[in-house]
Amino acid sequence: MALTIAQEIIPLQADSDGVVRVAGTRVTLETVIAAFSEGATAEEIAQQYPSLNLADIYAVIGYSLRHSEEVAAYLQPRKVQAATARKQNELRCDPHGVRSRLMSRRTHQG
Repeated sequence: MALTIAQEIIPLQADSDGVVRVAGTRVTLETVIAAFSEGATAEEIAQQYPSLNLADIYAVIGYSLRHSEEVAAYLQPRKVQAATARKQNELRCDPHGVRSRLMSRRTHQG
């Protein structure tokens, strides 16, 4: 019996804001790529994000490896946006001492 080789559709979709997500989920391309780049296996990514299908994770990783320049070009401005948002959030609420402030509130409420 001969093996039928079928074209596979890469399970990635861009939402209305241009954010690329794994199709049918809220998990972003950068989330999968960051986890993989940090050494996580596809199976570990699937455990961390149960809404993802293991085959889809492998397909997304494979796509990113085959199209590394395009993926890097997409991810670069996303990293800049994330860093800018993080800085703005830190300016609004100083992250240093958050735990002690929360513990203080908890003590005063009880």
